[in-house]
Amino acid sequence: MAKTLVLGANGQIGRQFCALAADKGMPIKAMIRDTAQQSWFADRGIETVIGDLEGRLRHAFYGCDQIVFAAGSGPHTGADKTLMIDLHGAVRAIDIARGMGLPRFIMVSALRADRVLEAPVKLRPYCAAKAAADAHLRASGLPYVVLKPGKLTDEPASRQISTDETRPGDAVSRANVAEVLCHLIQHRGIRRCDIALLDGERPIEEALTPFAS
Repeated sequence: MAKTLVLGANGQIGRQFCALAADKGMPIKAMIRDTAQQSWFADRGIETVIGDLEGRLRHAFYGCDQIVFAAGSGPHTGADKTLMIDLHGAVRAIDIARGMGLPRFIMVSALRADRVLEAPVKLRPYCAAKAAADAHLRASGLPYVVLKPGKLTDEPASRQISTDETRPGDAVSRANVAEVLCHLIQHRGIRRCDIALLDGERPIEEALTPFAS
């Protein structure tokens, strides 16, 4: 059975998504950078593959029919890692997926990433990298979803969201992002769209119905 490859599986959103998907019996493969990270996934029955967005990568894609890109350089790295992971790593992953003819690529981006000069100075390299990677994905010809969460929190999942980026408030829990990703990997008709994601008042299924083709 074909699987969803999770890039950035060991990150905060990646781990929550992997655990949730495994609990629901969804076939996934988590790409991690080294064997020291394997035990957390093995304890949950999640298949892993060693790979690196800055190194060997293509082999991880075999046996998978869609990608969730939840990787990020993190808040404590410099612009060099942002460039190598959030931009170059994402572009490499997109190009590999396109070359292998994968049916869909789901990118976890950021709300208003394309408004680079409106972001705080420290976040501008990150926004620029995300915006460029998103644009590359849209132009790639791959069926895609660009998921654009707002400010991330550690609140528990409410499964109540909004896709209206103009609504008051700009936050969404990482747990809700993981829940939305689980919905997306099951609903293949949601494609070629950008989806803003905030905490809200509508159930996930209802909020995402307008994006289904």
